[in-house]
Amino acid sequence: MAGFNRSRRKATQPNIFLEGVHTPLTEEITEIDPKVTGAIPAGLNGLYVRNGPNPVSPVNPAAHHWFVGDGMLHGVRLQDGKALWYRNRWVRSNSVSDALGEPRAPGPRHPRIDVANTNIVGHAGKIWAIVEAGGYPVEVSEDLETRAHSDFDGTLGQSFSAHPHYDPDTGEMHAICYESQQTNLLWHKVLGADGRVRRDEPIPVEHGPMVHDCMITPKYVIVMDLPVTFSMSAIISGMSFPYRWNENHKARIGLLPREGSADDIIWCDVDPCYIFHPANAYETEDGKVVMDACVYDHMFAPDNTGPDGVPKFESLTIDPATRTVSRRVIDDRAHEFPRYDERLTGKPYRYVYTTAVAADGFLTETRIFKHDLTNGSCEVRDFGSGRVPGEFIFIPASETASEDEGWLMGYVVDTNAGLSELVILDAANFTAPAVATVHIPQRIPQGFHGNFIPVG
Repeated sequence: MAGFNRSRRKATQPNIFLEGVHTPLTEEITEIDPKVTGAIPAGLNGLYVRNGPNPVSPVNPAAHHWFVGDGMLHGVRLQDGKALWYRNRWVRSNSVSDALGEPRAPGPRHPRIDVANTNIVGHAGKIWAIVEAGGYPVEVSEDLETRAHSDFDGTLGQSFSAHPHYDPDTGEMHAICYESQQTNLLWHKVLGADGRVRRDEPIPVEHGPMVHDCMITPKYVIVMDLPVTFSMSAIISGMSFPYRWNENHKARIGLLPREGSADDIIWCDVDPCYIFHPANAYETEDGKVVMDACVYDHMFAPDNTGPDGVPKFESLTIDPATRTVSRRVIDDRAHEFPRYDERLTGKPYRYVYTTAVAADGFLTETRIFKHDLTNGSCEVRDFGSGRVPGEFIFIPASETASEDEGWLMGYVVDTNAGLSELVILDAANFTAPAVATVHIPQRIPQGFHGNFIPVG
């Protein structure tokens, strides 16, 4: 019934996630020695790669949602002050392999989904394209070719997450995971430094909440059980993304002891809201937990064609003694994709870098922000008319560099020329001219998350 209704849906207006800066690409290219303006820092030896949805075949605009397209990776290889290449490659789901006339990639599949379109991380000596709600991780090579789908040597269980968080003190990754059609459970999974899941703790819930991200502190894993939940009516109506705002779902944030069970979670009530992405979190001397995040008053209401709403940058103080959450707005402009110096994950920190977003088109603004949480200031960098940035990540200048001593890196779409750039900024000189710009010979559609993966 869902497939039938999906095929019969009629669009009443253009789908903003199939046009403009979001228009999908139709081919893969390789550009050797792309043009560079400025000087790439010699210490940036590795691969910058970003993941995002890019349907391999035409889709019905009336049923399509940005979150469900086939994954496409966009990467630039940097070495000794040079840009060696730019590549874009689809992550080989079965549908991609079939459309390209290739043998299907090896490895186990989730029975309903094998798309990995949201994030890409390096862990245990491998590079993983990842997604939430069921799809298994996909291992890719250093030149972005799909190697195999994986269940972490049979240890994964039900699903993984688009946002595992690496603990620099243990070498492990923590994630809160959910399965789209198993609506009564979440799981806290810990991916060991050996690339195998060592902990898979079930957490009972109601209604099937969409838990896009989490955060960790030395004592806790932060679980966000918020009122965006699985919608059977959305599925039956033919929508490809089955989540909507649910006013009947109680909003709460849980503090799960890292090795505790679901019975040990300290659930704290919070006013109805939704969070895709926290920045960082840390514990205070009096036992509270502070988490900074981009917070929406609602999401996917009245339908799920969004993201919708205006995400303010807020600081949430979670008090396990009173089981309450207090919220303070840091900046009421629309922010998303917060990144920070991830050597400080779970610890007090000072700087956050965010991307401006718009209600119509989401990633169509031209600004990024640098927040100083110590003195309350915010610097704004505007790339200029028609130059639209995505997520910018922070890379420390060295293992011993101080916070904010390093580089910010991300793609910028030049809608005037129909091209893109990889822009490298000096984080400490946020509004100064770019340190280097790698010129990409095509427009990179706006996507989701990326990382810099050191390569020898």
